[in-house]
Amino acid sequence: MTGFGLLLLAAFGSVLLVEGLLARHELLAFTAGWRTPGSTLPAGMPYARGAEPDRPPDAYLVYLDGIGKRRFRDTRDGGRLVQALIDAAPELRVLGQVLPYSPLADPLADRRIWAWLRRRAGLALFLHNVMQIFIAADRRYRPHYNRAVGSQIAAHLRQSGYRPGSGVPVVLLSYSGGAQLALGAVDGLWTELRCPLLLITIGGFHNGANDITHAQHLDLITSSEDWIERVSTRIFPPRWRRARRSAWNRARDAGKVTVHRLDPATHVGPRSYISPEARLPDGRTYLGRTADTVIALIRARYRTALTREDPAP
Repeated sequence: MTGFGLLLLAAFGSVLLVEGLLARHELLAFTAGWRTPGSTLPAGMPYARGAEPDRPPDAYLVYLDGIGKRRFRDTRDGGRLVQALIDAAPELRVLGQVLPYSPLADPLADRRIWAWLRRRAGLALFLHNVMQIFIAADRRYRPHYNRAVGSQIAAHLRQSGYRPGSGVPVVLLSYSGGAQLALGAVDGLWTELRCPLLLITIGGFHNGANDITHAQHLDLITSSEDWIERVSTRIFPPRWRRARRSAWNRARDAGKVTVHRLDPATHVGPRSYISPEARLPDGRTYLGRTADTVIALIRARYRTALTREDPAP
């Protein structure tokens, strides 16, 4: 390896080390009670859109974006998906402002040091959120991270008009790494809100260690062209079929996981699940197909949830 290559490798390793330390520090600040997670959105930003609060919606949908999420607004592609869902399913009350990559609900893009880095090393912003996913997957930190994200989601739902114990279903829709955080939030949400919980992952990247007993079902949207989603099934032992007693395999064996393939979509890029340009033979965009699939699943599942007994406490 050349001297330049070694220097580049050392610099990249240093960035990863710093990212890991910073990400752990935020979780430590939450766990120790040094800082309280924020629960206030910027002026003029609603906690939810879609169905009006003057009548109960058929379901609340919380969208957890991928690793590009760095502010209260969703990423460009995630925002398009949220808007498509609002336009096509007016019976849903949709929340997209949760910050799952920050235990303190602190927008990364608003921090002074990160604003400086964004102008000079934008990759660092993505590395920060990648490191947060692996911290959330680490068994040493997972319970605390799950509690932080679950509490943040519950607070946003209350601010959006959700009444604990009302029986109105809550759908956690997640993209990519958001799946790790959505699955981890299940126990906390059930404890705080006692709500029927439905999970939908799109290209979900997660370690399979989180118990989803209190979720009624998980719909897994994937594609044979999605290599990033496949990576998580290989690098995390709880996702392996021979790990029979893992939380993920217990859920699969209980019939709680249904796979839906949206071939030939990719995880990212011009043919991603939420591409507004790529088109199917029937003329729909990939974004339109994904939105249609999500809405159909929600409508089918929430009707089941309303007539089904709650999971055992």
